[in-house]
Amino acid sequence: MSSASTNTMEIESSDVIRLVQQFLKENNLLRTLATLQEETTVALNTVESVEAFSSEILQGHWDTVLRIVSQLKIPEKKLMDLYEQVVIELVELREIGTARTLLRQTNPTQLLRDQFPDRYLHLEHVLSRSQFDPKEAYPNGVSKEKRRQIIAQALASEVTVVAPSRLMTLLGQALKFQEQQGMLPPDSAYDLFRGTVPVVQAETDDVPSKCYNTIKFPKKQHAECVSFSPNGQYLVTGSADGFIEIWNYLTAKLRKDLKYQAEDNLMAMESAVLSLGFSKDSEMLASGAQDGKIKVWKIQTGQCLRRYSPAHQGGVTSVCFSPDGTQILSASFDLVVRLHGLKSGKMLREFRGHTSFVNHASFSLDGTQVITSSSDGTIKIWDYKTAGCIRSFSPHDGTGTMAGAAGLTVNSSIPFPKPNQILVCMRSPTAYLLTMEGAPIRKFTSPESLTEGAVKDATAAAAAAGTDSARKEGLGVPLTDYMAVALSPQAEIVYCLAENSQVHCFYSDTGKVIKSIPVADSEVIGMASHPFSNVLAIYTVDGRVLLWKA
Repeated sequence: MSSASTNTMEIESSDVIRLVQQFLKENNLLRTLATLQEETTVALNTVESVEAFSSEILQGHWDTVLRIVSQLKIPEKKLMDLYEQVVIELVELREIGTARTLLRQTNPTQLLRDQFPDRYLHLEHVLSRSQFDPKEAYPNGVSKEKRRQIIAQALASEVTVVAPSRLMTLLGQALKFQEQQGMLPPDSAYDLFRGTVPVVQAETDDVPSKCYNTIKFPKKQHAECVSFSPNGQYLVTGSADGFIEIWNYLTAKLRKDLKYQAEDNLMAMESAVLSLGFSKDSEMLASGAQDGKIKVWKIQTGQCLRRYSPAHQGGVTSVCFSPDGTQILSASFDLVVRLHGLKSGKMLREFRGHTSFVNHASFSLDGTQVITSSSDGTIKIWDYKTAGCIRSFSPHDGTGTMAGAAGLTVNSSIPFPKPNQILVCMRSPTAYLLTMEGAPIRKFTSPESLTEGAVKDATAAAAAAGTDSARKEGLGVPLTDYMAVALSPQAEIVYCLAENSQVHCFYSDTGKVIKSIPVADSEVIGMASHPFSNVLAIYTVDGRVLLWKA
């Protein structure tokens, strides 16, 4: 096996110092710049233009030249030549006081006095004359213009030209490269000093009030499932045509920083994607399809890490990772819940007992139990290790009216972020907060329901008819069933998505209605909430994912 050697590029520490010096100079931190140059003995020695610098010397703009030179590190001999010429020209202009100060109080002229006393005495003599004589000032037949040319050439060789803001440019290029390689999420803050993306803090809970962006699918296509990653960086859609796509939830654009998506090499299943689930670290994604297959993907590369083909005999309605990320829990239309090993690729355990479709399966907060929800109207709690059913119950409101007795579908049961509590969504106008034993804590009833009595009457009529649909037909009661529930970042608000495309928002601690929001003008399929921001993703049958925020 051949191994490719990695090429490394060495960076001189002096170059790094010069980058900092340029930053200091451009931000007018001149004292700091001077100190850094003195302590490191590294000089910046850059000018915006060598030609312009030389032109200033040739034209005798000595105030500008001396200001520039004061920030450079120039050899002593060249500095002495420069100051000697400046003194002579000041005398020529009869700026005697300035010439005298420059001659007697600057370091280069003092060095001239010590190292070349004859030249220094010559300047004193020129300064003391009542009239300026060029022949006396410039012996050996060298003219003023020639002296300027010599000095310009000497100083130009000591300076270089670099593009402005090199430090910021290089940092920007490095961040852009990391973003293109998928090492950084786009459109997000970055802590340059620590070298990390700042930990996103959950927002104060608030009700979404406006649709700020929309993802649109091609004609005759739509998202069957949508999920936000636990770290809040990814919005993933699974569509009816089998494609799995990762989006920027802020811009509603496909994440092209992921190389495989930029190359149009999307993750895909062989049939409609019905379910999605992220690992806790947001690095892996599980997808379940209509044909009973499950695939596990690596988000950064789009690589398929594991296939379960098939995992079920029916469509996979729910997939989720175990808390340690080593196993996949799946539910299906085939009435069965299964646990699969990620490393082995084999089924580890099977949870049997439901008599109709299993719509959702998840782990309890402590990972010791499995919670399943079924169209048979029951929620079952299972022992994770033995796959034994610990208890089975139907959601109810505490008055003895058992929703399951009416044959109402339980869409999902998600762990509430408090010990021993679950939030239950049923195909009814009421969602429930229950204990893991099935005891009611709180209910969240659609404000569109007439009265609790009307709800009970309609439920009883549905029980007599034996189907969900019979509940709503011919009864004259304006009940709107829930399709999905979700929680705000701090779990202070419960969102309930109704069939009439409204999201009803409730306080989780009281059950009181906050607001009802019409979120779509077409039939809705489902809803997902962002883990840190007050953002909801509503997906519809007409091929849109509507992004709402507070």
